[in-house]
Amino acid sequence: MSKIPPKPWPTGLADPVEPLVCRVLAPNPSPYTFTGTQTYVVGEASGPDCAVIDPGPDEAPHIDAILAAVGKRTIVAIMCTHTHRDHSPAAAPLAARTGASIVGCAPLVLQVDGPRSDEAFDTTYEPDRVLEDGEQMCGTGWTLTAVATPGHTSNHLCFALKESGSLFTGDHVMGWSTSVVIPPDGDMGDYMTSLEKLQARDDKVYHSAHGAAITKPRQLVRGMIGHRRQREKQILRLMGERARTAADFVPDMYKGLDERLVGAARMSVSAHLLDLGKRGLAQCDDEVWKLC
Repeated sequence: MSKIPPKPWPTGLADPVEPLVCRVLAPNPSPYTFTGTQTYVVGEASGPDCAVIDPGPDEAPHIDAILAAVGKRTIVAIMCTHTHRDHSPAAAPLAARTGASIVGCAPLVLQVDGPRSDEAFDTTYEPDRVLEDGEQMCGTGWTLTAVATPGHTSNHLCFALKESGSLFTGDHVMGWSTSVVIPPDGDMGDYMTSLEKLQARDDKVYHSAHGAAITKPRQLVRGMIGHRRQREKQILRLMGERARTAADFVPDMYKGLDERLVGAARMSVSAHLLDLGKRGLAQCDDEVWKLC
């Protein structure tokens, strides 16, 4: 996890990151969002149209900043990687102000009644079009292709910009921290498969929703896969010592962890445990996990 850089942060400014892309930082910093959510505007600066990726939270100053970055261009599509509340809520008001279509990930409907962080999801998200893996949105001089990457959430998509070889990775791969996988919607097995899918691609740079651009993407993804496998081995070793609840793993696995992130760590451990259970390597009895 990267340290948060000192203020001032470029909140609300149109920051060019490559010829076809500028980003606008939302004013929503937190332990889960780093300095805030980064919204991307894709299209020729002097062209007639553009796309907006991950419009972010429904906050008027941020929406105004997006429109300032868009300028006189027509927004062809408002594209969401997934429906956490720091990514998609601004889609509806931005569409209302511009007439643009909302496309990208599917709406997420949770099929569980148990306790979880429901407030993390944008239940008001209503896309005009859901993109399947490999489907495209095009404009003048730009082409964005959906790359299905479930795991962080079941509806997560990345978007590949054909003209520059860039990939907009949302929260799947970030420039400041590993992604949190929270069951029951988040799935560690799916997440690992999605990482392996990106590892097999030849994207030149990743633009994530939080943190700096990733200029050595395959190297980072290889490290992330290795990190998750090490976590899995650590969990198996600790279970070999004694049976434990998910919470019991956290003190041994996350030394010096920020107290605000303990819940996320516990849920990440749970995701690993559930995956190990599916693979027949662990079993659970009354919330206590042990080796099979």
